[in-house]
Amino acid sequence: MPRLTVWMVRTALLYLGAGFSLGALLLANKGLPLSPEIWRLLFPHIEAIMLGWTFQLALGVAFWILPRHPQRPKYGYVHLAWAGYILLNAGVLLVIGGEFFASEALTLAGRLVEGLAVAAFAVQLWPRVKAFGV
Repeated sequence: MPRLTVWMVRTALLYLGAGFSLGALLLANKGLPLSPEIWRLLFPHIEAIMLGWTFQLALGVAFWILPRHPQRPKYGYVHLAWAGYILLNAGVLLVIGGEFFASEALTLAGRLVEGLAVAAFAVQLWPRVKAFGV
């Protein structure tokens, strides 16, 4: 398994733990009202689960499992995938911070960085996608 995939899966599992912890706190707050301020954790919870865990896990496995062409380097432009990994995590953390502190500028910056991460991964993975049966 490539080193990038290992790092992405481990990071995704960290986001899973953080997201489930935030979700458990939100759920406990519904049963035993602790503070109305806890509801500010709803969007960071969603971001950690949706992009931090699910999307990152999918990209890490895609990097590992997509077919490789024999004439090209084993995993293609790996530096783009590493850049995507760094950008994705920076974007997720920026969005979480922006949602928690109610900063639209921080959230927008995080979304733009996440978009750059998706573009980096798309450029890296696209040459490995081929039609069925080819």
